[in-house]
Amino acid sequence: MTNMMTGARRPGAAKGWLTPHVTLLLDSHQRLTGRELLTPDDDAVARARRAFEAPFVLLSHGLEADPLFNYANRTALDLFELDWPALLALPSRASAEALNQEARARLMRAVLERGYIDDYSGVRIASSGRRFVIEQATVWNVIDAAGRFHGQAASFANWRHLPD
Repeated sequence: MTNMMTGARRPGAAKGWLTPHVTLLLDSHQRLTGRELLTPDDDAVARARRAFEAPFVLLSHGLEADPLFNYANRTALDLFELDWPALLALPSRASAEALNQEARARLMRAVLERGYIDDYSGVRIASSGRRFVIEQATVWNVIDAAGRFHGQAASFANWRHLPD
């Protein structure tokens, strides 16, 4: 795996920790759920860095016809066994095995309709093929303060690897 803290292969300090996007994710989560993922910080860059380094998964995808991931923190990159360029090229549906993709699609439609779901569990797959179960995930619509839809995001702190 590429070291996420070197060169252009990470959303690090040289890139401002993708502060505008992370702010959108965190603010959207708070608006929809009423809960903060991270304690608010007057310094948006510091907050974005804390999000990248958080011990929970935070990831999002955009609005493409087959939505591509557009953000993952270090925990997500490690869990899915991806580097930054590989993440940006991956359709989010590919995070689920083919037989689980229809269930994932139903989940995403439900999130579109409801705004968020905060009790999702399901099987996901890392780039190596290693399977794991995510539990108690929150999945939400990424919506800015003006109500514009930007995609969807997910966060979870509970997962367990399945036997091979």
